[in-house]
Amino acid sequence: MGVWQLLMVAAVMLLGLFGVLAPGVPGSWLVWAAVLWWSLHEQTGLAWILLVSSTALLLLTQVVVWQLPPRRFRGAALTRRTVGYAGAGALLGFVLVPVLGAVPGFAGGIYLGERRRLGGHGQARAATRAAMRAGGTSVLVELFSCLLIVGAWAGAVMFG
Repeated sequence: MGVWQLLMVAAVMLLGLFGVLAPGVPGSWLVWAAVLWWSLHEQTGLAWILLVSSTALLLLTQVVVWQLPPRRFRGAALTRRTVGYAGAGALLGFVLVPVLGAVPGFAGGIYLGERRRLGGHGQARAATRAAMRAGGTSVLVELFSCLLIVGAWAGAVMFG
């Protein structure tokens, strides 16, 4: 697979990561489609293992998200900017503290967005808790699984 095709696969994965944060966009399936595209072109054992494991992880994620309360961010009064901060925090946390840093990064991103919007610590903390109850947990589960898949793909491309 050439460099341009790898960049296109990475762009689709990045679009999928942003799609997880946007309501109504099938972000996790975009990430899966990018892995499928890469696997069909590579056709190595590592590529097939990554495709099968990412398929299993995304199916498990869909079951878990289905069991969680539905996303209702309107009641929590979350802005798009706050959701952007949450996604950026999860991505930054995932890179700084591999894998486990995505969870505190996501919550920290919501807190930072709400702190900038509301001004005080107490209000931002209450808004962060309300946002996580309103659907942040389901978004976090889906985003975390997509970050795992993208990280595994990046590792396979670089070291495989």
